[in-house]
Amino acid sequence: MTSRPEVLALIPARGGSKGIPRKNLLRLAGKPLIAYSIEQARASRHITRTIVSTDDPEIAAAARDYGAEVPFMRPAEFAQDWSTDLDVFRHALVTLRTAESYACECVVHLRPTGPVRQVACIDEAIEIFLRTPGADSLRSVTSPAQTPYKMWRVEDGYLQPLLAVEGEPEAHSLPRQSLPEVFWQNGYVDIIRPRVILELGMMGGHKILPFVVNEPVLELDYPEDIPLVDAALRRLQDGTRRDRPAGPRHPA
Repeated sequence: MTSRPEVLALIPARGGSKGIPRKNLLRLAGKPLIAYSIEQARASRHITRTIVSTDDPEIAAAARDYGAEVPFMRPAEFAQDWSTDLDVFRHALVTLRTAESYACECVVHLRPTGPVRQVACIDEAIEIFLRTPGADSLRSVTSPAQTPYKMWRVEDGYLQPLLAVEGEPEAHSLPRQSLPEVFWQNGYVDIIRPRVILELGMMGGHKILPFVVNEPVLELDYPEDIPLVDAALRRLQDGTRRDRPAGPRHPA
């Protein structure tokens, strides 16, 4: 009998927030924002442990109320505006290893600010990742509204194309359909092997699987985002949101 892989969900939720103060405790569709990522992780068929990394006692209490573990408090130095995901995840993994000798197969990164997710899609991403032992990480992406091949930078007072296409002197004037396919990372779900964080000091590594999401991905960053995210969460709870991600793709 094959043992079940240890899959850790890590939800970072600091107390400070500039765009929306106390954002992680903001009530949307009847629950604090932090609750949605916790509930999705706990409903997953593959996630075996759900932890919230926070520096804030009130967020920690809310996280425990919804079933997450908060086995440590995040140091203030890793909860600043300039703190990186790498800081947060390395601290969590080192703390768990030191305190509990805890190790996991992979870490699922669920950002509280993107709460409109389907659990089936989280599980699909985990399954793809676990089937691909050569991958360092998996990152969810979507097709952008604009292609960077039609973007410019200013150099010595003149426009220069941001990106070039070999053999095409004016790629910026080609039809969009004939340009290389590109993707935008959307934060729906990311998965990382601990060794990538602890040994390589990276959040992606060198071999990153794409998980292409075709549904709208909503992010809560500013007050004007609140009504849209609230409405989407209510539709998700009612079961009226039926759009599905396309699943994995490996662009040529």
